[in-house]
Amino acid sequence: MSELGFWKVAQEQPTHLALVGPDGKQYTAGALLAAANQLVHGLRRLGLKQGDVVAMVLPNCAPLIELYLAIAQAGWYLVPINHHLTASEIAYIVQDSEAKVFVGAERFASTCAAAAEELHFPKDALFAVGQVPSFRPYEELKNGQPTTLPADRCAGQVMNYTSGTTGRPKGVRRPLQPFDPDIVFSMMGSFTLGLFGIQPHDNNVHLTGSPLYHTAVLVYTSGSLHIGHTVVLMDKWTPEGCLEAIQKYRVTTSHMVPTQFHRLLALPEEVKARYDVSSLRHMVHSAAPCPIDVKRRMLQWWGPVIDEYYAASEGGGTLVSPQEWLQYPGTVGRPWPGSAIRILDDDGNECPVGTPGTVYMSLALSDFNYHKDEKKTATNRRDGFFTVGDVGYLNDAGYLFLCDRKIDMIISGGANIYPAEVESVLLSHPKVADAAVFGIPDTDWGEQVKAVIEPAAGVAPSAALAEEIMAFCLQHAAKYKCPKSVDFIDAMPRDPNGKLYKRKLRDPYWKGHERAI
Repeated sequence: MSELGFWKVAQEQPTHLALVGPDGKQYTAGALLAAANQLVHGLRRLGLKQGDVVAMVLPNCAPLIELYLAIAQAGWYLVPINHHLTASEIAYIVQDSEAKVFVGAERFASTCAAAAEELHFPKDALFAVGQVPSFRPYEELKNGQPTTLPADRCAGQVMNYTSGTTGRPKGVRRPLQPFDPDIVFSMMGSFTLGLFGIQPHDNNVHLTGSPLYHTAVLVYTSGSLHIGHTVVLMDKWTPEGCLEAIQKYRVTTSHMVPTQFHRLLALPEEVKARYDVSSLRHMVHSAAPCPIDVKRRMLQWWGPVIDEYYAASEGGGTLVSPQEWLQYPGTVGRPWPGSAIRILDDDGNECPVGTPGTVYMSLALSDFNYHKDEKKTATNRRDGFFTVGDVGYLNDAGYLFLCDRKIDMIISGGANIYPAEVESVLLSHPKVADAAVFGIPDTDWGEQVKAVIEPAAGVAPSAALAEEIMAFCLQHAAKYKCPKSVDFIDAMPRDPNGKLYKRKLRDPYWKGHERAI
């Protein structure tokens, strides 16, 4: 049987096509291994020691993969930073993580330079892919360094920062394990992808269309590399660009989010029919509840190749096969091996079957802490389980159904309303490209339901369209759940991975008011 763990794969099969960059440039496993080894030697020459941190603000590109493969075999922490953040937000994460090296990209030169200046970051530890003022060329880390495997190898970790929707983001930090990185990451990759039946080697090609600063995107991309798959990077995901890549590279796997499904389905039928998607085997999705109609239509188009799971940066979780989902539409599945789920009320009691409560997942072997925040680490836990604030319920067969984030729940006249349920209805309207639902102040009811709509292409916003959408919602949902008013927006504030920044929409309505949640 072939060796697993990227570094062993690369030594055994140096000519294996490991990576295709966004520009189409191809990288063999041997070439990536050589670059990763050079980076370890170069960073050690700077003085980095086991447990130190490297922060980066990079788009999807080969240098990002090289950095990951270097850090993962040298016992360091990698902090991938969302490149949509402001300079001050980036500076906060770089400082909070105690990064010893900061790597930026020319595309984000102004924010990277401003963040470094705000921190007075040592200039000899600043490196840039391309040109960034006061940053040294990234290639200097590799120049003149040996391509040989470094000594004293130890598995590193990625420390992702939570989104910070309720305050400053916090790093999810796991302890380093003094084990051979090939063993650690081959096991992780085999387990994570194996949950869905994805096997090592097996001529698999993984498409990475979302930004690699997202936890799951990097987990599934790196896991694919570690079990001998080819990874194809997209710089900016577009629905037709996704179909083009699937056909061109005979893609078998990917990690996607429901927003991407919605945008794929919005393509004209003649465009969808133009591309061959018969190579697809396992298109894994997560990140948000997927509207039932959207997923059903995707299964009709792509076939039974869409797997789903529920987890968080902190751990997880549940999973569901397409066959199980068709049996229980809307579920995110049952606990995967080694995990467990509890639904608890506000007093910590278990909720009966079918009754919504806060979703808790077992820590199992995935212990972590929030970097420099013992209070947050403690308050999100109960008896070996943790929560990220999602609300859901279990059915009598043990399948989990998500309602929404607790912080997004609307309380109107004492009734709990879950925006995701209403958004699912709105997204099924042919004139709606995107939808967001949230509560706004109401003197009598406490909160009333507001919908913000991004109209479909070629559809003009109007009072008549608002009335049509509200009437449509009344036909498909209880009256108390339906929006009392509709506003329109040119483009929903989402990041490239589909995450909706709902606070940007909601906060202006609450100016001068205080939310109950």
